[in-house]
Amino acid sequence: MRSVVDREPNRALIGEPGSRHRLQTPALVLDRPALERNIAAMAAFAAARSLDLRPHAKTHKSARIAGLQMAAGAVGQCVVTVGEAEALAAGGIGRILITSPVVGAAKIDRLMALNAEIEELIVVVDQPDQAALLARAAGAAGRPLKVLVDLDMGTHRTGAADPAAALVLGHQIAAANSLDLVGLQAYAGHLQHVADFAERRHDLAAPAAAAAGLRDSLAAAGLAPQIVTGGGTGTHRIDAAQGTFTELQAGSYIFLDVQYDAVALDEAEPRPFEPALFVATSVVSANWPGLATTDGGLKRFATDGPAPRIVRGAPPGATYRFSGDEHGEIAYAPDRGRLRVGDVVECLTPHCDPTVNLYDHYHVVEGDRLVDIWPVDGRGAV
Repeated sequence: MRSVVDREPNRALIGEPGSRHRLQTPALVLDRPALERNIAAMAAFAAARSLDLRPHAKTHKSARIAGLQMAAGAVGQCVVTVGEAEALAAGGIGRILITSPVVGAAKIDRLMALNAEIEELIVVVDQPDQAALLARAAGAAGRPLKVLVDLDMGTHRTGAADPAAALVLGHQIAAANSLDLVGLQAYAGHLQHVADFAERRHDLAAPAAAAAGLRDSLAAAGLAPQIVTGGGTGTHRIDAAQGTFTELQAGSYIFLDVQYDAVALDEAEPRPFEPALFVATSVVSANWPGLATTDGGLKRFATDGPAPRIVRGAPPGATYRFSGDEHGEIAYAPDRGRLRVGDVVECLTPHCDPTVNLYDHYHVVEGDRLVDIWPVDGRGAV
């Protein structure tokens, strides 16, 4: 009896012709050429506008992908949790921004250890008590901690409630000998998926003005921000044009998904990036005309968005829906083809970030060939 579960059952297929279509499924499939084109396109966009790029690794949770982004010119990586930062650091990534407040004594201890280990660690603060705790911890650790003031841009998730509160917080951070105020964060997460470009630009105008006002207020107080960071895949064109940011945090552009495929990212070029991430599923039952059951159910896709979109392996016009925790269902017109048991069908993910977090590995493909398997290093890391 086997005592260890094989977490990489497809490794023997690496390098074999046609291996992309022979994967044991469900499997997370990453098209490396498309990934690299997306990385290059965003890097070129930022460089052409003299903006730094600090992509958000909450999307990919992978030191390998972070390394590709850094090699293309990124100045660092963003993460949400201390655990994600630790996972990237273990993979050789030395410049990391944690974009969500870090709380709790144990996590702050880990934060101080990481601050002593890597080249540059930056954290965000959105209220005075948190700033005071970090100041005491950094003072005890003996190494200053770089800090950004986080401004709520309308999401009401994190961030100081208004520019006035953020300015007060900036003064508090600057007065702490153990903290180094390096700038501000302003991320409008609630606007990333507004489909129409003009509507999204209109909705972003007021929060963008608030961020610019805070930047100017900090500068007037002698606290001029070195870094003004924010933006996302949905707003990066608008963020770059309005002139406040020094860097962009876009993350999902490397993969795309069904949600972002519905968003016009630019007026002139609505689709500057291409789908690169898919979930491969296999047909496990096909007893009814025009209906097939797969092994890709609710446990294999993020379910906070639209349905997965079939991109290859099924008859034209086929649609995907969930049929329980472990199964999916493909409906198609019988006169347009037929699905048989064992057929592999690939779907574009509904929402790429949380879908990645459901898998241990990326199955990296080039054309019809599996060329490598990469770990999802930060999966579940807190």
